[in-house]
Amino acid sequence: MIHPLEAQDTTPADSRSSQSPPASRSVPTESGRLVFPFGQNWERFLARISEERIQQARESVAHFLGVTDLTGKSFIDIGCGSGLFSYAAFLLGADRIVSFDADPFSVTCARYMREKAGQPANWTVLQGSVLDTEFLSRFQAFDIVYSWGVLHHTGRMWEAIRNSARLVPKNGLYYIALYNRVEGKWGSEHWVKVKRFYNTTSVPMKRLIELYYTLTHPVGRHLLRFRNPFKALKQYGGERGMHWKTDLVDWLGGYPYEFATVDEIFTFMKKEFPSFTLDNIKTEPNLGNNWFLFKNRT
Repeated sequence: MIHPLEAQDTTPADSRSSQSPPASRSVPTESGRLVFPFGQNWERFLARISEERIQQARESVAHFLGVTDLTGKSFIDIGCGSGLFSYAAFLLGADRIVSFDADPFSVTCARYMREKAGQPANWTVLQGSVLDTEFLSRFQAFDIVYSWGVLHHTGRMWEAIRNSARLVPKNGLYYIALYNRVEGKWGSEHWVKVKRFYNTTSVPMKRLIELYYTLTHPVGRHLLRFRNPFKALKQYGGERGMHWKTDLVDWLGGYPYEFATVDEIFTFMKKEFPSFTLDNIKTEPNLGNNWFLFKNRT
């Protein structure tokens, strides 16, 4: 059953997506802080979405949760971005889906994916922030609270973890992914500076930075392994159905940017949510995301 407050979608019909993802517009800001326009990057991603990528996203969600479907389950997608993983939850048969994001362009993307699904009544898309406790108070608990690669971009990561975990009921699952902390000259603190520079520089300089990292990372890495880089980029999907250019721009621009070691996450969860136990984990030795699946046992 849909919570009465969740069932309201007050966006005017003529401002919602229709046949295709909307074109990028102005850069969103958050209380004057420097914030990367994630939604605009997702708009570009949806312009090249494919059924293969959708299937990869669906399999990613099911595999990490250790299920074949989500029948009878409620699912909330915090920081829904493109809306792809909310769509994956829909395809897996979730009974109730709520998607929300603070970025208005991401909200538009998720509404586009909801429309692609046939505008199901059990899927609601809203604009809101995980840092807004008044907004979160609108919701009932969810069987699966999902936030992949999002909470570390809020500027208040620990608060975001705390707020989102409170939506997990007894026997509910908490599925998050957070950037790993890496020490050293080229570690996490270095990338704070790179991301800040990328977001404050000119558009031509952004394109040069993107070109540099394309040549030195996805292309260069495959050349060093004597692989055809163009074939590899064409086949790129990762485990989650992503596109290499979307991931590259998201990585370079993703700001605010916070990070934590696996032990730091464990320590926080043990202190703040002692009833949560770890059901699954995928660790990243470098700068990528550590994946966590916790279960609320009480």
